[in-house]
Amino acid sequence: MKSLMLFVVTSGAASLLAGSQSPTPRLDLPALHQMKTVTLSPSYSCRSPEEHAKGYGESALFLSDYARDRNSPDLLFNGACGADGVFEAATAGDDMSLVADLGDGISLDELSASRAFNPRRVHAYPAYSTFAQIAKIEKGHTYAVLLNSRDKRGLFVLSATEYVPNTKVTLRYAIKSYQVTPSGQISSPGFDWDRPSSW
Repeated sequence: MKSLMLFVVTSGAASLLAGSQSPTPRLDLPALHQMKTVTLSPSYSCRSPEEHAKGYGESALFLSDYARDRNSPDLLFNGACGADGVFEAATAGDDMSLVADLGDGISLDELSASRAFNPRRVHAYPAYSTFAQIAKIEKGHTYAVLLNSRDKRGLFVLSATEYVPNTKVTLRYAIKSYQVTPSGQISSPGFDWDRPSSW
C-alpha cells in the first residue's frame, strides 16, 4: 500500500511539474550569411505627423518577426529634414546596440563576422572598427551593426547602395549572428542610463 501511495504522489508531482512548464515559443529567426536587399524610406525624423502616428513605418529594418512584434528595430534610417542621414542602432530603453562605418572599398560579399571588427586585417589601431550609436550614411560605404539589447544579440553587415538624403536608402545586408531570449536574461537589477557609480 505504501509503495502504491508513493507511486501516486510521485506521478502526481511529475504531472504538476510537466504542466507548469510552458513550452518554448517557436521563433522564426532569420537565416545567416544570405544576402538581401531592402529600401528604407523616408528618414524617420523627416516624416509627417501622420506618418509618425503609424510607428516606424518603412524607416526601420526588422530582421525577425520577433523584433517586429516587439516594435524593436534592428536598424533605423534617421536624420532631421535637411540634416545628414544616419544609421541608428539603439532605439529605446536599455538598448546598447552600436554601428560602425567600415568605409568604402569593403566588399560585403567577403565580409565575415571576424572581419567586421577589422575589415582589412591589419594589426594597427586605426584599422579596427569604431562602433558608436549612430553612423553617417555614405553611399558605397559598408557598415557593421552589433545588436545588444535585453532580449536580442547579433551582428549584421550592410552596404548603402543608393542614398537620397531624407528620402530613401537602399541596403544590401547579410546577418552574421542573431539570437533572441524572449523570456529575458538573468541580469543585475537597476540599470539606469544617467546614474553615476559610487563606492
